[in-house]
Amino acid sequence: MHNIVVNHSKIIRICNRLAYQIIENSQNNEFILVVGIKEKGFKISNIIVDRLTKISTKKIELKYIDLDKSNPKKYIKSDLDYSKKYEKVFLIDDVLNTGKTLMYSVNKLLEYDFNSIKTVVLIDRNHKKFPVKVDFKGISLSTNFDDTVKLNFKKNKLEAIII
Repeated sequence: MHNIVVNHSKIIRICNRLAYQIIENSQNNEFILVVGIKEKGFKISNIIVDRLTKISTKKIELKYIDLDKSNPKKYIKSDLDYSKKYEKVFLIDDVLNTGKTLMYSVNKLLEYDFNSIKTVVLIDRNHKKFPVKVDFKGISLSTNFDDTVKLNFKKNKLEAIII
């Protein structure tokens, strides 16, 4: 049994708001780099980038970080270009639980020469085990530690559920 905690239309509204926050935080930048954590963070990133291209004339680039969430030391890669000079990056994930995935992803981004790294999550569960600060969050959910919050994609519809 599961309960829907955030439906499709609310997720789209949240992504729209996050896109505006990214624009506001990029006023002095001509270029916006968005990096989504695969799989679901990357899907949220696509929605946000789609919105960014509609509300801004800035150049926007979407990249990814892919990692083994159960063993990120073993496997983590990105399609970022080492030869490019990036100024600021927005790292996006779907659900922040313990902070482990975000921490390893930020660590990967430190291999590049960024002046600023901003973190963005759709849902923050507030059960952090790692010292990760989220700069922009869609919503905070108060859940039991044993609950699992999952983002589902069904027939091009999004929903966040608690299992």
